[in-house]
Amino acid sequence: MHRLPAKEKTVTLCGLPAVRARFDRDAGSIQRLFFDQATGRKIGVMCKALAAAKKVYRCVEPPELEKIAGSLHHGGVVAVVAAPVLRTPSAADVRQWAAKQTPLLLLDRIGNAHNLGAIARTAGFFGVSHIIIPTDPAAALPGEAAFRVSEGGLEAVEIWRVPRLAGFARELALAGYDVMGAATRGGRLGGLVRPSGRPRPIALVLGNEEHGLGADVAAACTRLVTIPGGGAVESLNVSVAAAVLMWELIVRRTP
Repeated sequence: MHRLPAKEKTVTLCGLPAVRARFDRDAGSIQRLFFDQATGRKIGVMCKALAAAKKVYRCVEPPELEKIAGSLHHGGVVAVVAAPVLRTPSAADVRQWAAKQTPLLLLDRIGNAHNLGAIARTAGFFGVSHIIIPTDPAAALPGEAAFRVSEGGLEAVEIWRVPRLAGFARELALAGYDVMGAATRGGRLGGLVRPSGRPRPIALVLGNEEHGLGADVAAACTRLVTIPGGGAVESLNVSVAAAVLMWELIVRRTP
């Protein structure tokens, strides 16, 4: 008895910014391309590349494009690509990141795919190229919605996955990272330099939209940070908080 090969998991990238970013990074990864008439006039180079590779590309009517995308928000073009494979960082990866003072972003059960996409867009803009998420059913994965909202940001970052975020945070701290957990209250900004004056690499940890950081993850951080506000509203949307903290803790402090 012959077993059929497992069907490859795919994801649809919607909207010209996301599709163009994928084409620029890895044109060969696009398996199929569908678009409406108006967008077709803007993607001649993509169509020629798919034609040369003998891959499917086709102009379709809006109802069919909506069906292919699985959404009304297709932006006029849909690319079908292989679903991303999320790797687990090794001890060697951690050592290399620490040696290079590579900033990291850890997401503790961010559950909304739109937030994941918005965070990835900001991370890509600021040059924070590694995002780590836990193997937890509550954690959003980089799927169609995240790719659409990221507007190409997910092409500029790599998403990694670890079994337990708290354990990984402790591993980072042992490697020399300042593991900074975002909290709605009780944290502070500043004091990010060792007595010797040498800055430590930063791993910024953001918590779940509703519950914030898990108790184990918060305990594994080397410190907590809080964005000061006026007091009328308790907290920011997590993607907005991510942007503020990446700017304040990573971008402004980069030599």
